[in-house]
Order: sequence, then C-alpha cells, then structure tokens
Amino acid sequence: MGPSSDRSVIRDAHRVVIKVGSSSLTEHDGGLDDFRLQALATTLAKQSLFGTQVVLVSSGAIAAGMGPLGLTRRPKDLATQQAAASAGQGALMSAYSRAFTLHGVAVGQVLLTADDMHRRSHYVNASRTLERLLELEVVPIINENDTVATDEIRFGDNDRLAALVAHLVDADALVLLSDVDALYTGHPSRPGSRRIPVVRGAEDITEVDVSQAGSHVGTGGMTTKVAAAQMAVAEGIPVLLTSAELVNPALAGADVGTLFTPVGTKSPARRRWLAHASTASGRVVLDDGAVEAVVRRQTSLLPVGVTRVEGRFALGDPVDLCDQHGKVVARGLVGYDSEELRPLVGRRLLRDPRMRSGDPAPRPVVRRDDLVVLGEGIPTP
Repeated sequence: MGPSSDRSVIRDAHRVVIKVGSSSLTEHDGGLDDFRLQALATTLAKQSLFGTQVVLVSSGAIAAGMGPLGLTRRPKDLATQQAAASAGQGALMSAYSRAFTLHGVAVGQVLLTADDMHRRSHYVNASRTLERLLELEVVPIINENDTVATDEIRFGDNDRLAALVAHLVDADALVLLSDVDALYTGHPSRPGSRRIPVVRGAEDITEVDVSQAGSHVGTGGMTTKVAAAQMAVAEGIPVLLTSAELVNPALAGADVGTLFTPVGTKSPARRRWLAHASTASGRVVLDDGAVEAVVRRQTSLLPVGVTRVEGRFALGDPVDLCDQHGKVVARGLVGYDSEELRPLVGRRLLRDPRMRSGDPAPRPVVRRDDLVVLGEGIPTP
C-alpha cells in the first residue's frame, strides 16, 4: 500500500477533527488574516455540506487580540495573554461565523480548559455537548479558554488539545494544519531535506528535525505536533500533518503532508480518558511481580504487590502505578484513599497474619476494569 492509497483514511473519514494554528490564520503583525480564514472556512463548510462531520480546533484568539491591544509580539506573561484572548476571542468567532454562514453552515463556540478534560464529569459533559452539536449539523469551533486558564491548568498548546478532542468525539481522523507542509528529515529550507510521506512507527522519525519552535504568534512547534500525533495514533486515529494552504488536497486524499498511521486500536471512552486526559493525584509503587501481573496479564492490583504509596489522594482518584525504578507503567482509579492504603501495603487477601480479627478483607487497590497500561506512544500528561 503506497502513500496515496493510505490517505483514503483521511478522504473517507466521516468524523474529522481539524486543528489550525495561529500562524495559519494571522498576518505578520498578529491581526487576523480574513482571506486565509475565509479560505479555510470555505473548505470545511463544503466538507460539512457533503456529509462529513467537522470539528475545528482553532488557535488565534490571543493573536487576534494583539492588534486591538497594540501588541507587536505574543505576550509572555499570563495576565496579558488572558487580556489578549478576551479581546480576540470574539473577533475570531465573529469572523468564523460570517465565513461559514456564507455557505449556510452554522458554527458553535466551545471553550475548554485542561480541567474540563481532567475531571471525568466535565469530560462526559463536553462529549455530550459536542455530540449534540454534530447531530444538529453544527460545526463546533473549539479553543482553549485562555481568558481564565492558568499556568497550572493549561493544555500547553492546541496540538495536544486537538488530540484530546479527537479522543473525546471518537474521531475517524485528525488533521493538524500549520505553516509547515510536512515532516522533513531536516529543516525544509536546507538542501537535501526530504519530506517524510508516511510515519508507521517511532523508527520512521529518528531522522526528523523537530527542534523548530512555534511562530511569534503561536506556542506549538513540530515537537508538539509529533506528540499529538502519537497520542491519536495510539488510539487508532490516523493523523495527517500538513499546511493550511494544502487543506483542500489533504482532505481529498492527495499525497501531501505526512500521514501518521495508527499503531493501536480504539479503547473504550473511559479508558481513553484515563490514559490521555486524566491527571494522576499520586503514585503507587509496585514490586516486580505486580508489574508483571498488571502490565502483561492485565489483572487487578492487590495490596500484596504494593511496596510504597506516594502523595495524597482520595478513593476514586486517578493514580500512576510505577515500577521499582519510578517508571510509570499504568494508571488506574484507586480503590482507597492514601491514608487508608498505607497500612495495607504488602498485605495478602485474607491470609495475612497481621490482620486483626474482624478486619475487612482488603479489596483491590485498582480493579482491572479501572486500569489502563501506559505503553509506547501513550505519553502521560
């Protein structure tokens, strides 16, 4: 199967998440470029009218607010970023609404913070909202809520947000649009640099130059895009990385950009959330036998296999399960709070002589149904 035939997964995707970066929507001085935004909206509106469910993750609020605030470069301090986002988000959505309405397509704004992904109840509510918008044939336009997001609860970049949204809506494909048309073996301007048409695994990008930083109006560089692609393909979602100027041929299945092919299969929604969107509240260290049981046999974790408890957490919180060297091997929803678990470390079910008469038998620390193994290509948040 060649590169062109591989791209049928993009062309035939029924539900596609498309992420566009700030540099693809703005002029050099930071203001919105209406022509580029309208060109993108026209392409996506046509996809929607042809029956494709489109979810757009769009950067650009802070960049759009730079002009009205008289800023020439993206602000570095949080307060000014929030002010620019406040000034720019309305302008960004107004421009999108006008552009899509020209083609008879409605749009809806969805602003998310990382906390909305970390909290299971918020995650489920966001999923329901997006599903209903798609049922109503509305194009959701998603951005991080930069106006209220703090350093502690930021996604860091919209590439990661796009991958999480692809998980959230169970997308058939993810398309990352930027100002670079593909992955290359070196900087694209350097003689001898070659485009990498397909990435089937980590070994295909050992020669890739991912050191390029984001533009003066954005936060992401090539590293964040590769990391986002790895998050998506680990859950069976193909990813195409290309430039915004090539969005038309990209969605038509042409041999443009770099296609990341799936390395895993889709897991249930709850496990996707646990692996990629949740944040661990603490750590539970396992002995070698417990690591083998959890990772290889995928059994429940029992107190006898625990050697140490780190941090403070409550019953039902996500916790990282680590080996003796501190490497995170799995994440699960813990069956105890931290203070309740500490005295049970190393105990066997029923047969431990240290248990007093009348003590309840220890339950699993993490049930197998509440556990996900974190393997290659599944980075921890």
